[in-house]
Amino acid sequence: MRVLGVDPGLTRCGVGVVEGVAGRPLTMLGVGVVRTPADAELGHRLVAIEQGIEQWLDDHKPEFVAVERVFSQHNVRTVMGTAQASAIATLCAARRGIPVALHTPSEVKAAVTGSGRADKAQVGAMVTRLLRLGAPPKPADAADALALAICHIWRAPAQNRLQQAVALHASKGRTS
Repeated sequence: MRVLGVDPGLTRCGVGVVEGVAGRPLTMLGVGVVRTPADAELGHRLVAIEQGIEQWLDDHKPEFVAVERVFSQHNVRTVMGTAQASAIATLCAARRGIPVALHTPSEVKAAVTGSGRADKAQVGAMVTRLLRLGAPPKPADAADALALAICHIWRAPAQNRLQQAVALHASKGRTS
């Protein structure tokens, strides 16, 4: 399974591609950040993020895109920018028919470190270890994007089984 992880943000949108299956060693295929200038007009920033995400999709051809689910913070302006970048990543994937999964920050932290309350340094250290890298990816947005991809690879098999069970239960209910 090849997953593009996206840690959405208007100034720094982390992107990372991981390939593998649950229970086996994973491989990082690429990591980076799509950047936009903070003083640029919003529309231009969103176009730049779209172009960056499209380039990552072209270059790496992921089977899935995992995006951090936007959660409420005290700073509404930050939440809005994050939500807009998240929507761009979702739109780019949907346009190509690539399934998108949303994972909360605590789900990602728990999957990668074992604790939903892990800090950025712990996430970076575990991403480095899990992908057998020489050093944690910088900035933290890049490491977070890889963590999203890892989380999806590890969680997807269980989520798929759960969805299949729900669908089977629903179909039995219609035939009764």
